[in-house]
Amino acid sequence: MITDLTKGKPSSLIWRFTLPMLISIIFQQMYNICDSVIAGNFVGSAPIDGELALAAVGASYPVTMLFIQIANGINGGCAVVISQLFGAKEHVRMKTAVSTSMITTLALAAVLTLGGLIFCDPIMTALNTPANIFADSALYLRIYIAGLPFLFMYNVCTGIFTALGDSKTPLIFLIASSVGNIILDLIMVIPMQMGVAGVAWATFIAQGVSAVLAAVSLFARIGRIKTVHKSPLFSPHMLGTISRIAIPTICQQSFVSVGNLLIQGLVNGMDSAVIAGYSSAIKLNTFAVNAMACISNGISSFTAQNIGAGKHERVPQGYKAGLVFTAVCVVPFLVCYLCFSEAMIGIFFSEPSDEALRIGVSFLRAASPFYAVLGVKLLSDGVLKGAGAMKSFMAATFSDLLLRVVLSYLLVPETIAGVIPAAGMGFDGFLWAWPIGWGLSALMSLWFYLRGNWRSTAFASSLSKIVRQ
Repeated sequence: MITDLTKGKPSSLIWRFTLPMLISIIFQQMYNICDSVIAGNFVGSAPIDGELALAAVGASYPVTMLFIQIANGINGGCAVVISQLFGAKEHVRMKTAVSTSMITTLALAAVLTLGGLIFCDPIMTALNTPANIFADSALYLRIYIAGLPFLFMYNVCTGIFTALGDSKTPLIFLIASSVGNIILDLIMVIPMQMGVAGVAWATFIAQGVSAVLAAVSLFARIGRIKTVHKSPLFSPHMLGTISRIAIPTICQQSFVSVGNLLIQGLVNGMDSAVIAGYSSAIKLNTFAVNAMACISNGISSFTAQNIGAGKHERVPQGYKAGLVFTAVCVVPFLVCYLCFSEAMIGIFFSEPSDEALRIGVSFLRAASPFYAVLGVKLLSDGVLKGAGAMKSFMAATFSDLLLRVVLSYLLVPETIAGVIPAAGMGFDGFLWAWPIGWGLSALMSLWFYLRGNWRSTAFASSLSKIVRQ
């Protein structure tokens, strides 16, 4: 169902619109976690085999996240323009924006798939992947990369549905995909004994089916929106308009993932037990972060539609509702990760080593107290992105990235580039780098929001320029 977010009580709209998105994220992260749980518990015949399998999947995780973040960047950029056009009732241009987004997304996915398959092994080598998990890590990554067109297609469809105020349809597809993925994981890993490859193929198949069905449903929905004039299938001008939002968003998402790749390179330089413990903790951490990012995306769509309709006064009301929703979201993660951290890490292993368990528990206990701070940052970023204030949005995001990467390289190793003395804290250095990065960048994001950067005429008038042209 398409929802107009420019009418009605903002707090009620935010909760009704964002809750299905949050449930979608829960299912999505559940099947991502199940990949690792099944790898850690059922690959091989001994506990050490499962730990190595979990390390193999985890070693390539930042690379897969890089592709996901690029897809999310396209998703976000398209959604802002489509939301603004929908809010202004510019349905002909909106349809052109939808088809242009889809064509461009699939073309980019094809290029990335080819490049990823060619450079898979060099990427894993650059990440210092240990020899005992290299083959499985590279195999998992190749299969994942082969499914990038499906990943990108599904993400752009989800973004467009959300831009139109429909957060329920993506939820249906995601629940079906998640359940299918878990079932395929169990079949391919246990009775078929396909190991790490089985985990990757399960994701490939489930994601492919979901992407195709989502695309068919989306274009059927768009076709039911009646317009007087026929909309062009592709518009270079519309591509330029979308790119002005999408490219900064893609850069922002990609640079964050590149930063995570650099951090993963430090982790991969340690032993496989550390990689396994970190991989389990980072999956749980990503669950919490993506849940908060989901609320941020809801606020972004709300902001974009209302700015497109010229109702700027509703944006702060939506922001306040988002703060309450974020607080409610953070509590269960905080309780689980602080009070039951050993049990949470333990689900990834049949018999975890003491070192893997210590690493995972330490990370969760260090990061989770700062989730509320991160939630404020992501919510403020959502308003900035929805308003098209991309310079402020990128500045706030890059501050987080730079701080976490720089602090990691200062605190973790013994030396920098083998020459400059560093703190030499080992893995414990990460426990300082992440919270500090989140905290300082949250202050910047909040300052941009309170300063009113999203109200700037240069950003708020972007839609009117599109319409005039």
